[in-house]
Amino acid sequence: MARRAAVAQAAPNPILVFPSSLGWFAVAWHVDEPYALVFGYGSGAEAAGALLDVCSFGREAEVGWVDAERDPNAAGREAGRLAQRLRAYADGGRDDFLDIPVALNEVTAFQRKVLQQCRRIPYGQTRTYGQLAAKAGYPRAARAVGSVMARNRVPLIVPCHRVIGSVGALRGYSGCGGTAMKRRLLELEGVF
Repeated sequence: MARRAAVAQAAPNPILVFPSSLGWFAVAWHVDEPYALVFGYGSGAEAAGALLDVCSFGREAEVGWVDAERDPNAAGREAGRLAQRLRAYADGGRDDFLDIPVALNEVTAFQRKVLQQCRRIPYGQTRTYGQLAAKAGYPRAARAVGSVMARNRVPLIVPCHRVIGSVGALRGYSGCGGTAMKRRLLELEGVF
């Protein structure tokens, strides 16, 4: 997929970027809900560009982004609060993000059930793909659950890093840094 340019300027629905202990985050919004987020990047521009690979913003050639460090009020109150919470999590703060509504449009009923069950995995705990499939009501769908986790648009809010292989293997992680980032997140939560 060709990456479109992300420019550092305000847009009607800008991408919010901000630094953290886990690298730069970028968050896109749909109405008042986070639609997608990425993290672990070396700069705000890199994170905003990576987010364009996750999102489909229609025919726009350029998407504006705002740096929460430089302009904390540009993206709105809810986005600013989420940025603070994600930074605190990155610094070791305990947060389950369960009160954050997530834009789950464009997902099937199966995907919705899996994502909702994944959100319920407590901080500092893990579940296998098979366990998550069973909790979602599809006990034989462990591989399909893996596919849903690989396409999770809002990691950390939907904590796909807490889903592991049946023998404790980390398996894949589609976010920046791959399984090394997954291990880092689980270490942050005290799993390892």
